[in-house]
Amino acid sequence: MKERRSYTKREASEYNIFRKIFMFLVTKVGYMIRFKLVYRLKVFGKENIPKDNKYIIAANHLSTLDPPVICAVMPRPVCFMAKQELFEIKILRWWLDWLGAFAVNREHLGASTIKTAKSINKTEWVLGLFPQGTRHEPGEIGEVSKGFASLAKVTKCGILPVGIVGTQESKMIPFTGQIIVRIGEIIPYNDNLELMVEQWIKAIENLTGFKYEKGAV
Repeated sequence: MKERRSYTKREASEYNIFRKIFMFLVTKVGYMIRFKLVYRLKVFGKENIPKDNKYIIAANHLSTLDPPVICAVMPRPVCFMAKQELFEIKILRWWLDWLGAFAVNREHLGASTIKTAKSINKTEWVLGLFPQGTRHEPGEIGEVSKGFASLAKVTKCGILPVGIVGTQESKMIPFTGQIIVRIGEIIPYNDNLELMVEQWIKAIENLTGFKYEKGAV
């Protein structure tokens, strides 16, 4: 019996032209029409995006719309870490696979995650993740894992803070929603993980107006 692929590790060769085209059609065409027509999407701070791909996108997390919003506004294709449970659903596994996502154990930053992050550095894609791990209510920044700072350190990538507001409101009628994305200044990587985490929290507070609540879930 053929063993099911875990999707915890991806090679640079997988981030090819076919996935890039699929990502473009899904996010920059399909989702962008909805974001512009229904949510009146506004983006600020694009000048802070580095010209190369030596950075990790780290955003606050409000809803399932957050990943496509980021993919739609960023100049480079973005691949996200996704919890392992999502890859157990066949149709969702296919969808995530073609969007370049890879499975991760949120409780433990495994060697495969680090290897995949390094593989992404060899492509024109960038890694995107949510340091909060799970979705939180608007107005608060809940418990933050320092795993994203560890990835920045081992890959020698800066951290690009992205603040998202408005994705938690599900809308269908044109011009009834409002999504605002603010991109902050790059946070350089260093050996002090706690410092990088603190800098990210302060950046997200400034970008969203939300407040950090330690222990919030």
